[in-house]
Amino acid sequence: MARIKIYSTGSCPICVKTKQLLEKWHISYEESRIDQNPAAMREMSELTNSARTVPQIAIDGKWIGGFSELTELHMEGDLDTLFES
Repeated sequence: MARIKIYSTGSCPICVKTKQLLEKWHISYEESRIDQNPAAMREMSELTNSARTVPQIAIDGKWIGGFSELTELHMEGDLDTLFES
């Protein structure tokens, strides 16, 4: 199972960019399309305290935020640290 889960929609360019970055960094992820799956929408809403924008990203079941927060983790080296284990 992927440690990163991305909640996205099919029409979100930032979602595409997020997935491309993770692939560039060789980090696997699971995608949940909230525009195709009402259960994924409910799950995202519960996890994020009702966030209304995508992408929303969770690592090991913990919500970290969106694209900006993911890139910040990477730039600070914290993302690498998470995946060293």
